[in-house]
Amino acid sequence: MTVASAFAGMRSVAPVVFRAGCPDCRGRFELAASALRLAIGASSRTTFYSFTCPECGVAVRKPAGERIVELLTGGGVRTLRLHSTV
Repeated sequence: MTVASAFAGMRSVAPVVFRAGCPDCRGRFELAASALRLAIGASSRTTFYSFTCPECGVAVRKPAGERIVELLTGGGVRTLRLHSTV
């Protein structure tokens, strides 16, 4: 099997983008999965996603519920699992 025949039936896939907003400058924009980070903790208080606002440069951190976690992980966002020290 050649490389060309192995990939013959594959289609190009559009990159995943996420809509986000900055609470500081109120900017609205789209971010690639590589621009976001997801931290999953033991509780809803320690589960969040973060990014740097492309308009004003501020570091943004927002809570992530179950649905947001599902969307971000499914879209290829890097995930850090936080472990409890107990």
